[in-house]
Amino acid sequence: MAEVSAAAVGAGSDVNTAGNPTEVAMAYLQDETDGEMANLNLGELDLTTDEFILDEVDIHIQANLEDDLVKEALKTGVDLRQYSKQVESELQRIEQASIKDYIKESQNIALLHNQITACDSILERMEGMLSGFQSDLSSISSEIQTLQQQSVSMNVRLKNRQAVRSHLSQLVDELVVPGAMISTILDSPVTEQEFLEQLHELNNKINFAKELSFRETLACSDIQDIVDRLKLKAVSKIREFILQKIYSFRKPMTNYQIPQNTLLKYRFFYQFLLANERSVAKEIRDEYVDTMSKIYYSYFKSYSGRLLKVQYEEVADKDDLMGVEDTAKKGFFSKPSLKSRNTIFTVGQRGAILSPAELEGPILVPHTAQRGDSRYPYETLFRSQHYALLDNGCREFLFLSDFFMVAGNSGLDLFNSIMGKTLSMFLKSMSTYVSDCYDSIAVFLCIHIILRFRAITAKRTIPALDKYWEAVLELLWPRFEMILEMNIHSIRNTDPQRLGVLDTRPHYITRRYAEFSSAIVSINQTFPNERTNTLLGQLQVEVENFVLKMAAEFPSRRDQLIFLINNYDMMLSVLMERAADDSKEVEGFQQLLLARTQEFIEEILSPPFGGMISFVKEAEALMEKGQLERLKNEEARITQLVRGFSATWKQSVESMSQDVMRSFTNFKNGTSIIQGALTQLIQYYHGFHKVLNQPTFRSLAVRSELINLHHLMVEVKKHKPNF
Repeated sequence: MAEVSAAAVGAGSDVNTAGNPTEVAMAYLQDETDGEMANLNLGELDLTTDEFILDEVDIHIQANLEDDLVKEALKTGVDLRQYSKQVESELQRIEQASIKDYIKESQNIALLHNQITACDSILERMEGMLSGFQSDLSSISSEIQTLQQQSVSMNVRLKNRQAVRSHLSQLVDELVVPGAMISTILDSPVTEQEFLEQLHELNNKINFAKELSFRETLACSDIQDIVDRLKLKAVSKIREFILQKIYSFRKPMTNYQIPQNTLLKYRFFYQFLLANERSVAKEIRDEYVDTMSKIYYSYFKSYSGRLLKVQYEEVADKDDLMGVEDTAKKGFFSKPSLKSRNTIFTVGQRGAILSPAELEGPILVPHTAQRGDSRYPYETLFRSQHYALLDNGCREFLFLSDFFMVAGNSGLDLFNSIMGKTLSMFLKSMSTYVSDCYDSIAVFLCIHIILRFRAITAKRTIPALDKYWEAVLELLWPRFEMILEMNIHSIRNTDPQRLGVLDTRPHYITRRYAEFSSAIVSINQTFPNERTNTLLGQLQVEVENFVLKMAAEFPSRRDQLIFLINNYDMMLSVLMERAADDSKEVEGFQQLLLARTQEFIEEILSPPFGGMISFVKEAEALMEKGQLERLKNEEARITQLVRGFSATWKQSVESMSQDVMRSFTNFKNGTSIIQGALTQLIQYYHGFHKVLNQPTFRSLAVRSELINLHHLMVEVKKHKPNF
């Protein structure tokens, strides 16, 4: 039925829609019948005609043979003519049935045809409406594009107007000079905060006007006159204020740090002048430099002069050298004129000047010291003077860098233009003093004061005084080395025969050396200097030679050793009070003292126990060679040694102890020597026992008279002095 309906619809397009449905169906059936007949006539074609192509017939036959029905018929052996008639009758039957179906459904087919026709009209109207909508949408789309273009254009114009407005607004704000600014600049004191704020605004307007003038902005000319007049007024008021502060420095007894601090609060004033009126800025700077240069010079010249009045009256001269004998200078070493005065070779409490508390302590007030009749060594005055310079110099450099906005070489040049005259005065005064100074400890202390002050300024990152510190050191180092070399030559050239009566006690020249060397070594530890160490080494060599020359003046070796030990011990004791235990000076004298002490012990043991000692040494030497039999006939000698020791050892030890304690000024050293001597004696007696225990001497009867070694040690301890 579906196929029928489709065919009916297809045929309906060629049939009059107003006809009877039955007629329509009949017409359709007639068309179908004609078609079938046409197909049947094709089957009755004569295949033998000349017009038919045999190849095509073969293909047609081959295709029909492939048909399933044909195959089935061929297999069953059906008669094709009979089968063709059967098929034809079946087709007619089906055709009749189909015609009846078409007639039966004719009304529905006609209704469907009418409905399709109505749908076509409706779709046609909808197509018209959609076409109208499409044209309307095309029109709206073009309008939207137009509106979008207009919106973009308006947005660009808006942004351009806003940009122009911001620039114009800023331009107008910068160009307009408000009345509050005019009244403040003209009428308010420069110390008012409002004046400072308006000055900042005025500076901004001046800079803006300069910038606009380069762009040739016409509006700039409208405000140029009033801005220039306000600038002149501000410059005039600022100049008057700063100069007034600078002139206040010149008043006597003025603490110039107070007006300096005030100027720092208004450092923008100078910045304004430097940017807008350089001639006035230069005038103020020159006036400040001139004023402060005179103030510092006057202050330090007066202060230095008053300090010299509280210096020790007696100072060392060229004859006050280490190798000069006591009698060569009347009373310099024997009777100091001031109770608190130290000798030039002893540091005493002078070294305390380098401690942090003293080094950065308050400076001396000369008139107070004069009222108290106080006197000070040169290094104390030097420290006070240079600490005042350091303090004022650092503060001044910071002020210049901050207020005048200078840095690097410009800052140093400005500082030197202010402090240069004062520093030159210091160097000249110091050169005069140093040229006639022979107090090497004072010079060395001054050197280390400068080294520490230089470290302080470096820590504060103030380079202003670096060149001055170097100039001072260039004055002091050569002088110190020269004085040290003079002392070395004085000891080298000393004639022992001109030094008076010989005495085994420590010599005053070695005491001078010990005090001086310990002072220099202790001071030099913080900032070591190789040149100083070299000179101290030369001085030590000369002192050792001097001690040997002095010892040679004694007739006996015993006295020579006592003199050497006393002097070495004294020098070592003094050095160890201040110098490090591992310093080369301490180590050198320790070795010398040990060697001479050992020799002295042998020297004092020799008189009472020399026979036994020589026998032990001789016997031990022969024992090593295996020749002890050579002493087999020394029974009388051995007997005398054993009995002599037993009879006299206590008295000899007592006498030796007393003699040693009288010979050495240092009780501790004397005790150490006695202990060493007794220990050495026990070792020799132990060796004596060991020799007599050899087979060669075992048969000697005198062996029974030997003192028990343990008993001897107990008895010897009783003679040990205690201090």
